[in-house]
Amino acid sequence: MKFKIALILVILFSISLICGSFYIKRLIDELPSISGLENYTPNIVTKIFDRNGRVISELFIERRVLVPLREIPVDLQNAVLAIEDNDFYKHWGISIKGIVRAFIKNILKGRTVQGGSTITQQLSKTIFLTSERTISRKIKEVLLTIQLEREYTKEEILQLYINQIYLGAGGYGAESASKIYFGKTVRDLNLAEAALIAGLPKAPNYYSPLKNAKRAEKRRAVVLSRMRELGYITKEQEDQANKVPVPTEKHVEEQNSGHYFIEYLRMLLEPKYGTNILHKGGLKIYTTLDIKMQEIAEKVLNESLDKFDKNQIAVFEKEKVEPKKVQGAIMAIDPATGAIRVMVGGRDFEETKFNRAVQAKRQAGSSFKTFVYTAAIDTKLMTPATVLEDKQMVYVFDDSKWKLVSRNLSYVENLAEKMNIGDVINPMKVWYPVNYGGKYRGTVLLREALAKSINTCAIEVINKIGPNVVIDYARKMGIKSPLTNTLSLALGSSDVTLQEMVSAFGTLASGGVKTEPYFITKIIDKDGRILEDNIPIEKEILSPQTSFIMTNLLKGVVDKGSGYAAKQLGRPCAGKTGTSNDSVDAWFVGYTTQMVAGVWVGYDDRTSLGNKVTGGNLACPIWTKFMKEALEGYPIVDFYEPQNGGIEWTNIDPKTGLLALSKTPGKYEEAFLLGTMPTLYCTQRDKYTRNFKEEGQEEGY
Repeated sequence: MKFKIALILVILFSISLICGSFYIKRLIDELPSISGLENYTPNIVTKIFDRNGRVISELFIERRVLVPLREIPVDLQNAVLAIEDNDFYKHWGISIKGIVRAFIKNILKGRTVQGGSTITQQLSKTIFLTSERTISRKIKEVLLTIQLEREYTKEEILQLYINQIYLGAGGYGAESASKIYFGKTVRDLNLAEAALIAGLPKAPNYYSPLKNAKRAEKRRAVVLSRMRELGYITKEQEDQANKVPVPTEKHVEEQNSGHYFIEYLRMLLEPKYGTNILHKGGLKIYTTLDIKMQEIAEKVLNESLDKFDKNQIAVFEKEKVEPKKVQGAIMAIDPATGAIRVMVGGRDFEETKFNRAVQAKRQAGSSFKTFVYTAAIDTKLMTPATVLEDKQMVYVFDDSKWKLVSRNLSYVENLAEKMNIGDVINPMKVWYPVNYGGKYRGTVLLREALAKSINTCAIEVINKIGPNVVIDYARKMGIKSPLTNTLSLALGSSDVTLQEMVSAFGTLASGGVKTEPYFITKIIDKDGRILEDNIPIEKEILSPQTSFIMTNLLKGVVDKGSGYAAKQLGRPCAGKTGTSNDSVDAWFVGYTTQMVAGVWVGYDDRTSLGNKVTGGNLACPIWTKFMKEALEGYPIVDFYEPQNGGIEWTNIDPKTGLLALSKTPGKYEEAFLLGTMPTLYCTQRDKYTRNFKEEGQEEGY
C-alpha cells in the first residue's frame, strides 16, 4: 500500500515537473527579446529652441531627458540604492534576503508596506512588461531579470533605471524631475534634493512635494535615514539635509508664448517625421523664432485689441447685439534671410487655434497698391513724378472688358436714364470706384497718390499697365493666393494671407531679392545626426534700383500719408496701410532695414470694424508699438541707395511733376530710375501737356 502511494506521488510529481517545464518553456518563448536593449531609447522629450538657443517649448508623451551615469551625482545613486535595493551590487537580479525581509515586515504590519523587487526587476517590468498582477507576469519578470543581469553590467542597469522611472508631475527620469522640482540639472543636485527624488518611485504622486509637503519631508527623512544606516552619509549630513525646505512649486517653465508658431511647426513636421519621432524621439529643433520679439508682439496685440474692444462695447449696445472680440495677427520676418521671427496667429491660442497669420485669407485693401505701383515703376511706364487724375470715374463693361467712359459721376445719372433703369445702376455693367471719405484732389503726382492711398489713381494706374502685369509682379514678390484679373485688384479685392504680404514687402526691403519664409534652421536627432540644415532660398526678382524707388515712395506713406502713425517709430521705415470694403479688414505692412512686419485686425465673421476705422488708425499704431520695442537696441540705419548706380535725383515741382526751378514753391528732391527723370522744367508745362495730347492722352495726364 505504501509503495503504491509513493509511486502515485512520484508519478504526480513527474507530471507536475513535466507540465511545469512546458509552462516555463512557453513563458520563455513569450518573453520579449532584450537584445535590442543596447539600442533601447525610452521616450525622450523633443526640445524646440529659438534663434538664440533658448528652449521655447517641448514636445513629449513622457517628459524625459537621458543622462549618463557619470553625470548623476553619487548622492542620488546612493539614495536610490539605499531606499530601493541596497544589495544591488551583491545579488544576481533576485534578492532572496530582500524578499524575506519584505515578507516579514508585511506580516508584522498586516498589510503590504514593502516590496521585495530589486532595481533590475523593476526595470524589466517597466520596459518590457505590463503592470498586471498575475503569476505568469511575475514569472516572466524573474526570467527577464536574470537575462538582464547576465547581459548587462550593474552600472548600465542602474543608469537605465534612473533615466526610466516615473517621478511624478509629468517627469520621467532624474533629469526631468530635477528640472520640475528644483529648476536645475540633475548634476547640480545636493544631498537633500537627491534624497527627495530617490523617495518618489515608490508612489510618485503620493509623495510629491507639490501635493503634500509634509508627506514628502517624511519620505525624504526615511531615505536619509537609510543612507546613514548604510554608511553613505554621516548623522550631521542627515540632520542638515532634513532641515532643507522641500519645493512646493513646479519649476519647469510653462510655454507662455509662441503657441501659434509651435503648432504651425508641429503641423508641418508631423507628416514628415511621424508622431512618434516628433513626440518621443528626443529631437532638437532649432527655429528662427525670436522669443523676445514674440512676447513683445503678443503683449502689444492683446493690449491694443483689449482697448479696441472696450471702445466697441457702446457700439454693440446701441445696435443691441452681443459684444464679440476683435481678432488680429502679427508676422515679422528678417528680410535678408526670410527667417520668421514672429508669428502671432490670434489673441488666445487656447480659445481658438486658427492661425490668422498663415491660414486666414482676407482682402488686403489698399496695401495691395504696393504691387500696382511697383509694376508701374519697374516697367518704366510711370515714375514717382507721373501726373495722375484724382477725379470721379465711371467704368462700363462692354461684354469683354471694363472701359472708362467718364471722369464725372453725374454721367452715371444720365447713363441710368439712357439704360432705362432709373436710379439703380447694375453693378455688373457699371462701376464707379470712390475714394475713402469721398474726397477728390484733382491733379496729383504718383508719390502723393500712393502716400494718400487714393483709389481713383490706383485704378488709373492698373488700367494703364494691365491687371495681368500687376498679378505677375505680385506673384514674383511672394503672393501665392488666387488673384482676380480685374481693375478692382488695385484696391485689394483679392484675399491673401498676412504671411504672403509680409514676405512680398520683404522683397522690397531686401533690395529686390525674394527670400522664401522659413522657420527651421536645423533639426538634430538624439544621436547628434543632422536631419535638416536649412539655408535661405533667395531669388532676385526686382532690381535694387526699383526696390529703392519703391522704398522711397513708401517712406512717403509714413512721412506724409496714411501711415503717419509709424513716424513714432523714430527710425527710417517704409510701409503701406490697407482698409478693405466697409472697413472689414485693417492692415499695415512695413519695414526697416532690419525687419519687415505686418499687422492685420478684423472680426472672424467679417463684421465691419466701424466706419471710421482704417489700417492707418488701427493696424499702423499696433505695428509701430511692436516695432519700437522689438528693435530697441538695434542701430538706426537708413535705406541704402544701390552702390552700382542707376538712380538719379532732382528737384521736382509738386504741381506739374516737372523739373523745379530754384524758386519753385514746395519743390522737393525725388529719386528716379536712370533715364526716366523729367527733361522739361515746370515753366514748360504747356509744351508738356501739348505733347501728351498729341499722343492721345487725356489733358493734364
